[in-house]
Amino acid sequence: MIVRGAGVVLLALLLGACSAVERQPAPEASLTPRDKQLLANAPYQKVLPPDIYQRSIVDYSGKEKPGTIVVDTDKKYLYLVQNDGKAIRYGVTVGEEGLAFHGEAKVGRKAEWPTWTPTPEIKQRLAGVPNFVGPGPHNPMGARALYLYQGNKDTLFRIHGTNQPEYIGQAISSGCIRMLNEDVIDLYTRVPQGAEVVVL
Repeated sequence: MIVRGAGVVLLALLLGACSAVERQPAPEASLTPRDKQLLANAPYQKVLPPDIYQRSIVDYSGKEKPGTIVVDTDKKYLYLVQNDGKAIRYGVTVGEEGLAFHGEAKVGRKAEWPTWTPTPEIKQRLAGVPNFVGPGPHNPMGARALYLYQGNKDTLFRIHGTNQPEYIGQAISSGCIRMLNEDVIDLYTRVPQGAEVVVL
C-alpha cells in the first residue's frame, strides 16, 4: 500500500507539472465570414500539426512586456506575451539555416489575405515561382500577414499564414515565420501595428 500511495503521489506531481500547458484552439470568433468561406474551400490538405505545436496557453518567464511577439526559431514556437506570467504559444514553420531573420523589429504593417510578390532571391532559389500571386487560400502568405520593420525599413520578413500546414514545426521557409491560417488570424486580431517582435 505504501508503494501504491507513492505511485499516486508521483502521478499527481507529474500531472501537476503538465498543467502549465493548456491546449486551446484558435477561437472561431476571430474568423470573418470571408475567412470561413475561403478556408472551407482551401486547396490544400487540412492537417493539424503534432500536439506540441498546437496553440496553447503556457507559463512564460521572459522579461518581455505583454503584447510582445517572441519567436523561438530553435524550438519552432511563437509566443504572444500576456499578463500574469502567461503567453499564447503557437507552433510555426521557420526559415532554413542562413535564411531566417534574427533580432528585434516592429509590426510595420498588417494585411488580411495578402498578395505575394516573390523577391528576386526567392525566384533564384526556387524554380518556377510566379511573379505575383493574388489573395486567397492558394497563396503561400495565407490568411494574414504581419510585416516586420526596423525603423522605417521593411525587413522583407513576415509572420504569415500558410498553404502548407503539414510543415508546422519545421525549418523549411525562405526566412518568414509561417503559422496555421486559423492561428495567424487569431494573432492578427490581438496584435496592433507597432507591436514589438523579438526573433531569437
